[in-house]
Amino acid sequence: MTFRAARFFSPPGGPFLFLFFAQAFLAVFASCSRSAPEIRFGFIELVYYQDTGEGGNRGGRPFERYSFFVIPEHDDGVEDLSELYLYHDREGLRWKISSGDWVQYEENGKTWIGSRAIAMNGNENLPRGMYRAELFSKGGEHSERTFTFDAPEEPYPFPSFFAGGGEYRIDSQYPVNRLVLYDGEGGYVNTMVPGERSGPLLSLDLPAGVRSAALWAEDPEYRTSAFTAVVPVR
Repeated sequence: MTFRAARFFSPPGGPFLFLFFAQAFLAVFASCSRSAPEIRFGFIELVYYQDTGEGGNRGGRPFERYSFFVIPEHDDGVEDLSELYLYHDREGLRWKISSGDWVQYEENGKTWIGSRAIAMNGNENLPRGMYRAELFSKGGEHSERTFTFDAPEEPYPFPSFFAGGGEYRIDSQYPVNRLVLYDGEGGYVNTMVPGERSGPLLSLDLPAGVRSAALWAEDPEYRTSAFTAVVPVR
């Protein structure tokens, strides 16, 4: 099968938790007895972004972006890993994440590798169904896991953040809501959890340099998030 490469996206600034189903595999031993790396666990996060209509083709509807991360396990360490692939075999899609490009972080004693920039061409939604992840070491040893991506085709009700007339209002069905704060040049300043869903802007006690904000709404249980457009707050 010939695979066509899907593109990557750079988010402006996190639904579902997809567990990789256990799949037996054979360890491949070369003459030097090198073992294949394993994918112990992984997830895909779905984030909805607000289409502002500037060059978009969705008529203001939210569009999807994705993060893909795995916990690798390898006798020779993460430093010996070279490439991570994500496939949708039915649609002939492939994402390649090289060691020089992937994001690596530590959480609860585990190392995660992957990308926050999985996207489809033309702002299309990621196909649902069966996916396959494949992890390679520098020596060419590899293993893979399959998993199912069954996120709903339509977004949850998209949240909103309003600021004007000295007041603010958050409309969101997500359990966790944060304001992402920016300065006058659009640079990131801080992230805060507002105490109330509405009220006077002064009650937010924003840092002096903050000029605009956006709402980051999240359901941590299902790894679903939504990011609104940035609006002025001063």
